[in-house]
Amino acid sequence: MAVALVLGFYNLEWVHSGLERLVEVRRAMGLSFGVLSTGLCGGILPFLYLRFGRRDESTNPRYSWLQGAGLTAFWAYKGIEVDVWYRIQAHVVGLGHDPATVAIKVVLDQFVYCPVLAVPVTAAIYQAVDSRYDWKGLLRDVREPHWYRRRVLPVLLSNLGVWVPAVAIIYTLPTPLQLPLQNIILCFFTLVVAHQTQTRDGGIPASCKLSAQGSGG
Repeated sequence: MAVALVLGFYNLEWVHSGLERLVEVRRAMGLSFGVLSTGLCGGILPFLYLRFGRRDESTNPRYSWLQGAGLTAFWAYKGIEVDVWYRIQAHVVGLGHDPATVAIKVVLDQFVYCPVLAVPVTAAIYQAVDSRYDWKGLLRDVREPHWYRRRVLPVLLSNLGVWVPAVAIIYTLPTPLQLPLQNIILCFFTLVVAHQTQTRDGGIPASCKLSAQGSGG
């Protein structure tokens, strides 16, 4: 879908003009566009799927409305963060769409921003939401050995698998269109994060059970 939108933007007049109108809407709304669009795609839509979609209660407990509100608030904030991040890269690296510029942005995005800030914070928030905001339990778990390996690394690996090709596509578009395309992909990726950070059997995420058992955990 992302590739089709990019190809359409550069090759089909009706797609180009439609996305240009979206750029005008973005400019008119400012940062509030990122708050609304990312909150919708990263929070509301995945939450509705997780709450009302088909599920196995033993492995996919239903999220409460309070949990959904927390996830929506988190992704609404992330809309501002990601928007600012894209603007910073455009200012520092440049506005070009050539392979070298895109490659530099991909490296900064996936191998600096994500492992240092974006993925650890996201994993921690989903862990807190999944435990119904047991912040004390989250802090205790963070203080336990190998928290990054246990909680963050599985999400980071999925992040690389999805977002390395995704941001390579995203960065070929003009900066004002990068966040809307990111939102489309985000809607699907947040479902991956929700399933990977979901806890069971005393708070061990399903995605981490094998690694935890292998280390004596």
